[in-house]
Amino acid sequence: MQANDYQTWAKTTAIYPAAGTGDTPELMYLALGLAGEAAEVANKVKKIYRDTNDDPNSAKAQELKQGTQDELGDVMWYIANLCTALGTTLEEQMAKNNHKLESRKARNVLTGSGDNR
Repeated sequence: MQANDYQTWAKTTAIYPAAGTGDTPELMYLALGLAGEAAEVANKVKKIYRDTNDDPNSAKAQELKQGTQDELGDVMWYIANLCTALGTTLEEQMAKNNHKLESRKARNVLTGSGDNR
């Protein structure tokens, strides 16, 4: 499946809470949902390290890795719908990020901190 095809499909499954007083409640809903799902990914990874006794091939590690993959799908859903809400596409954002990182790589500033490197 191509990124923009996924984004188009994801929109068909998006149901947002009723609008409150804000102008764009879907942005808040999507951003908070993304943060929550990203936290679930981080928690699964934590459990891989905590619960597998440094054995990445154990059954428990494999189970937790599968769970992490499942959570990544939820992260993708939120990212796709955030792109839609912001009037952009996944592929546009992927291309922009590629350009940014290639520029940093060419200037040897991939490491470090700050948005404008």
